[in-house]
This record gives sequence, structure tokens and C-alpha cells, in this order.
Amino acid sequence: MMNEHEKVSILLVDDQPGKLLSYEVILKELGENLLMARSAREALDHLLKTDVAVVLMDVSMPEIDGFELADMIRQHPRFQRTAIIFISAVHLTDIDQLKAYQRGAVDYISVPIVPELLRAKVSIFADLHRKTRQMEQLNAELRKLSARLIATQDEERRRIARDLHDSVGQVIVALSMNNGIALTEVSNVNSVAADALRENEQLIQQLSTDIRTISHLLHPPLLDEIGLLPAIKMFADGFAERSKVNVSVELSPDIGRLSPHMEISAFRIVQECLTNVYRHSESKTAFINLSVDEGKVLVVEVRDEGRGMSPGSIVPKTRDNTGSGVGVSGMRERVRELGGTLAIESNGSGTSVIARFPISAAAVIRV
Repeated sequence: MMNEHEKVSILLVDDQPGKLLSYEVILKELGENLLMARSAREALDHLLKTDVAVVLMDVSMPEIDGFELADMIRQHPRFQRTAIIFISAVHLTDIDQLKAYQRGAVDYISVPIVPELLRAKVSIFADLHRKTRQMEQLNAELRKLSARLIATQDEERRRIARDLHDSVGQVIVALSMNNGIALTEVSNVNSVAADALRENEQLIQQLSTDIRTISHLLHPPLLDEIGLLPAIKMFADGFAERSKVNVSVELSPDIGRLSPHMEISAFRIVQECLTNVYRHSESKTAFINLSVDEGKVLVVEVRDEGRGMSPGSIVPKTRDNTGSGVGVSGMRERVRELGGTLAIESNGSGTSVIARFPISAAAVIRV
């Protein structure tokens, strides 16, 4: 955790050493890390090596003036939000001040400098930068916690699915065998008991089917055994049979085995989307497409022709814990954890969900 008063860096840029020294004296009591540069080249060198909160620079410098340097700073993606304060020893016209703001200046100070004013302005932007870094670090920690929670949930689902398949499945088989033996013994003696045992056999078969369905929804066994594509195809076929929704599936043969984390994330997104189609969209059709964009991005798309989603469902305020426990919030978390993007478009004629996962070398399983 970052210390609340951890120093940030302030870059002082002026071609005159005397001015740099005066800025240093004025700002020293802020207790921040002061960096000094006598040219644009030195300033850029500092920026590339250090996370700078505020740049305090003179407008009039030889070779490259403050405006040109500000242009160069803003062109770099890292410095889009770096605070720039201009200092000018001559009165700047309104056009000059506008020019400064157009180049990303957040403030402008004229000479003679009032020390208290300069310290106050620099302090504000230094504190803002420090709090922004703290917020970014907190967000990063929250994302890590969310990723661990999702991984723990997936592992728990895998464990429960295995227990249902192995332990409960064996009990059901044993129960069916014993019921068959009893039915053989009483079939010619007591028709009432025989009818009850026949009914029991039907209940056992239904229980077995339900257990297999629950186990598959928790964690499809084929996902571990032969991969993402067969698991999605089997799930889509089973979903279509149970829901009477016509599901079309297009799976690119270019998709090989991926990391378990990426495969389960892609599967869960398809699962959640189809569940929403059945529960909410009233659509009679659904379309699933998995493809690879230029061999670098796994694209998972699910579309329907239903009544669409409300804006509050697309950008939820709270985590949706219905269905498979994924929800829109969960889908976004899964995609973001893997460095991807999730796009949802919805209107009165249907909903389209497109997840894009970057495929790195580490995400591919060699077989």
C-alpha cells in the first residue's frame, strides 16, 4: 500500500540556473522530489525515466521553447495527464495564453513569482497526482482480489461437479441396481410394489439426468478433456434441446487449446449469454461464433433476436449473482482480467455480446 505522503516528482525546466535555484528554494518546503532540467532534451530524459507529477517550465527557452516542449510531452501516451505549469517573464497576450492551454497547460504564472502562490498551485497538482496513483493501485489490488475470487469460484464449481459425478453418481447407480433386483423379486407377487418400484426407476433416471445437467453446468467435463470448442458445441446442443431455442454455432478450426483460465472464461460468457437469452430475451434464436482475429485475439460473439436489455442491465451497479454466478459484471471482470474487452449492444430487435481475449504465447497449450 502506498504511503499517503509518499513523495512525487516535480520537474523544473529553465535554461537559466539562477531561476532553477529560486524555484528549488520556493518549492523545497513541499517535501517532494525536485528534478531540474536546463533544456528540453534534459527534461524529456527525466520524463522517460521518472514518473513526474508536475512540470514547471519557462516559456522562453532557446532552441526549443516551452510551447514546443509541451507539444512533445503531450504526444507521448504516458504524459497525457501530466500537469504542466508555464512561467513567463514577459506578459503573455490572451492568444499566447490560449496557445499554452491548447498545448496542455493546466496553469500559467507570470513573473515576479509570488512564492506562496507557486507553492499552492504546485502542491494541488502534486496531491492530485499522488491520490490518482493511490486510486490506481487500489483498483489494481481490487482487480487482483476479484480475479482470485473468480478463480476460487471456478475451482469450487469444478470440485462440486466432480463430487456429483463421482460420489452421487455412484450412489444413483447402486440405487438403480438395487431397485432392479427388488423389482425382479416382486414383479410376479405384488403388483402394487412392482408399480412403485417401476416408478422409482423412472425417478432414478430423472435424478441421474438432473445430476448430470447440474454437474455439466457447474463445470463441463469436456472442457478439461478435449477443449473449449467441443464443450461449447455440446452445451449449445443441450441448451437448444431443453429450451427449444434454435442455436446456431460457428467455431473456427483455427482455435486450438488455450489456457484453462481463458477456456473457462470464454465458456462462462457463452453460458451466461444463452441463459439470459432463455430467461429474459424471449428470442427463439441464438447465434454463437468463436473466431481468431489475425491469430492474436480470440473473439467470442453471442447474438439473439429478442427484446433487448435495459441500460441498467448492460452497465450494472451491483454484481449480478443470478444464473451461473457470472452476470454482466462477472463477464466484464473475466474479460478485463485477461486483458480483453467486452462490448454489449442491445435494442428492441436483439442483443449482441462480443468478448475479445488477446492470445499470448502463455495462453496457448501445446499439444
